[in-house]
Amino acid sequence: MQIANLGFPRIGRQRELKFAQEKYWRGEISQAELKQVAKELRRTHWEWQAQAGVSLLPVGDFAFYDQVLALSATLNAIPERHRNQDDANVDLDTLFRVARGRAPSGKDAPAGEMTKYFNTNYHYIVPELTVDQEFSVAYEQFFDEVEEAKALGHAAKPVLLGPVSYLFLSKAVGSDFDKLSLLPKLIKTYADILARFSDQGVEWVQLEEPILALELDADWQTAIATSYDTLKDTQIKVLLASYYGTIAHHQALVSALPVAGLHLDLVTAPEQLALFAENLQPEQVISLGVINGRNVWAADIDLIAERIASVANDLKGRVWIAPSCSLLHSPVDLDVETELAPALKQQLSFAKQKLSELTQLKALLTHSQNQSADSPAKAEVDAILVTCVARRDAREAAADKQVIDRVAALNSDDYERDTKFANRQTIQQQKYQLPLLPTTTIGSFPQTPAIRGLRSRWRKEEITEEFYNDQLRQVTRDTIERQLKLGIDVLVHGEAERNDMVEYFGEQLQGFAFTKFGWVQSYGSRCVKPPLIYGDVSRPTPMTVEWAEYAQSLTDKPVKGMLTGPVTILHWSFAREDISREEIATQIGLAIRDEVVDLQNAGIGIIQIDEPAFREGLPLKKSDWDAYLKWAVDAFKLSAAGVTDETQIHTHMCYSEFNETIAAIAAMDADVITIETSRSRMELLTAFEDFEYPNEIGPGVYDIHTPNTPTVDEIVELIEKAADKIAVRQLWVNPDCGLKTRTWDEVEPALKNLVQATKVLRRRLG
Repeated sequence: MQIANLGFPRIGRQRELKFAQEKYWRGEISQAELKQVAKELRRTHWEWQAQAGVSLLPVGDFAFYDQVLALSATLNAIPERHRNQDDANVDLDTLFRVARGRAPSGKDAPAGEMTKYFNTNYHYIVPELTVDQEFSVAYEQFFDEVEEAKALGHAAKPVLLGPVSYLFLSKAVGSDFDKLSLLPKLIKTYADILARFSDQGVEWVQLEEPILALELDADWQTAIATSYDTLKDTQIKVLLASYYGTIAHHQALVSALPVAGLHLDLVTAPEQLALFAENLQPEQVISLGVINGRNVWAADIDLIAERIASVANDLKGRVWIAPSCSLLHSPVDLDVETELAPALKQQLSFAKQKLSELTQLKALLTHSQNQSADSPAKAEVDAILVTCVARRDAREAAADKQVIDRVAALNSDDYERDTKFANRQTIQQQKYQLPLLPTTTIGSFPQTPAIRGLRSRWRKEEITEEFYNDQLRQVTRDTIERQLKLGIDVLVHGEAERNDMVEYFGEQLQGFAFTKFGWVQSYGSRCVKPPLIYGDVSRPTPMTVEWAEYAQSLTDKPVKGMLTGPVTILHWSFAREDISREEIATQIGLAIRDEVVDLQNAGIGIIQIDEPAFREGLPLKKSDWDAYLKWAVDAFKLSAAGVTDETQIHTHMCYSEFNETIAAIAAMDADVITIETSRSRMELLTAFEDFEYPNEIGPGVYDIHTPNTPTVDEIVELIEKAADKIAVRQLWVNPDCGLKTRTWDEVEPALKNLVQATKVLRRRLG
């Protein structure tokens, strides 16, 4: 039995990669220094995996921004606007230009579109392919890292997104064409890549086809079969990996593929094991993804061993045990968490510890197959079993009966506003008297070094609570004054007091806990530190009312109350696994509802309940969508339905395709929804061509994920594109997302242009 791993986090346990990247972008270190940081991280992570018994180390899972972008560079699929026309080489700076929106000249160029990787909070840069796209090996990082691993004495298993999934995740640009027409040329380049690996002495390569968890039509199924039939002639063993869901619906297709090994996600779909084990080809390896790569809770090793023991025994040397997916989605190392309560810490497992869980699982399986094992081995097994039982007992003792009873008492009326939107809209228009194309922002304003430093000093108790709050009030006043000067119609208080849109609320809710170093990469150098939902959720006291009241006292213009919605809090936390996600979302929805009502009673008439992760929770199979959408919509409606008609409820969503979920989004019944659309140049609004969205909508016109300043003309063009699909009377004008990651020098010129563009269009369209 072999211990395997699909991939490891690259950020470092102290976010070393993030800080080195940002120093490089600021010109504070050289590219060589950045690469040295990366090299040291890889060395450490490979050593940890080798020590845990991983014999084939994943290589190519490391990326300086995003692994899909790194693959695009390897395939020479880089947009022309980011290429150096005098030099055909693709290097690290090329990748950064694609990701950050730069031309080789240093001038602004639209960044590559960014969206979420399947149903995760990880974002990837969407490959842009033309009808005459050519592919060739143009970027050396994968091959360099194979040599690097070999020099350290490790056997490398290169990791690449498979060719069909790569095409599926890409977008056609320049003209509308069938992306699968590019498959023959793409497969040839993949074959060249595998040949290079073979020449380096690589035995196994991991090709990932996560689209197998989707319901594919015949053309895409044929593409899978054709691709792997072609690649079988390369002198290298292929481990075909899929994850995030079951692939049992494609069993006949997958089992017939000429691959040397198959990886299954048995965390999301344990039931598929028997089906694929029964149809395994002679000599074919099966990799059992039994440790959850997307959560932080320690596994029930004993129960997993019982579940897979018969397959492990029957197939013996052909079984690998592994995480369900890459550990990219897990924090790096629990060992650095020195401030967690011991009772909670023993319930947790980060990426490094998940490798140890695999070692323990192997010990249990080996012991079950060899009852004559010596006493030290038996003592180790007994200790593992005692720990597993103790963890389960601790979870069962944490229930909050008051929360459970409140959820049980809910009825259908608790999920509905008093009247339909059309009536509410009239009441709200009379109250707020907003102009055509009202302008607003999404919530946060720049979290400057001064603000972050202030928060750090407060947490270290170097300053008093009174001094801290006084400083934040000054920042809030300044933020309101800047918006008034810019002429924005609906203001926000700027969220200077908030560290993160989920963590801030989790810190004030019962049932949540926090790590100090539990960071996970979201995209590029952007990392998030999800809270831990370990118990039943409730809101002991108001969370945002004091800051909202203060901000509203500074102006006669409406100031939005800013909240994070229940579905996003759930998805952007590491949620407990002993009750359903639906039940957790309902508990959070009730807590947010209490806050919404208190904000309204405090005189806050516009309240935004952000749900950027709404689509993220969708099951990959469309046939499973309805059940998820039902409880996700209900959780949002529960959070918003306690207010009167004149209270205007906003929500926000970003980096999501809306076409297939637009009816569910409409069912949320938010008075106003703001969405990300600028990177796609309003392409995401195609969802609204065939669906008459009933409420008001603000398609983002300012891409806040690049330092570029949109011009007045560019914003005018985007709003006009939106007006082609949505009635002008329904439109709001706003950035794509919150502005906390930008500087004031970037934000103010962009918002000035946004307001000016709106004035131009009010004259033109009004």
